[in-house]
Amino acid sequence: MTETNQAHAELLALTADIVSSHFANNSVAPVDVPGVIESVYATLSRLGSPVEAPVARQEPAVSVRSSIKPDYIICLEDGKKLKMLKRHLMTRYGMTPDDYRAKWGLPADYPMVAPNYAEQRRTLAKSIGLGTKRVAKVGGKPRGRPRKNPV
Repeated sequence: MTETNQAHAELLALTADIVSSHFANNSVAPVDVPGVIESVYATLSRLGSPVEAPVARQEPAVSVRSSIKPDYIICLEDGKKLKMLKRHLMTRYGMTPDDYRAKWGLPADYPMVAPNYAEQRRTLAKSIGLGTKRVAKVGGKPRGRPRKNPV
């Protein structure tokens, strides 16, 4: 016997047990007997199948337009105000920035860092010389101890 036939036979047996118990304790008109059997069988067959939960589209905590402020970015998942969103997304939700952008339909250039914070970091990096090519000094001051003149 195949698995589907066996499951069908089990459903029929369960239906027969339930219906016979119901009829033994309750008076049912002969016209209603097929309807009771069908409804019990249908209910039992639905119990075995997985129920699909309705997929509710999650609404953002704030609108996308108002999520970017000069000093912070508001997370659309939970509404938190953050300077850097990338780490929060990974630790709290296990999402990469690309996953986050795809989920909320954001453009590829949507920032993950607050604008003022990004500017502050850029200014600091420029002040310490990052992003510039170092030029070797030609004929500059020699390094180390001066050589002794040979006699």
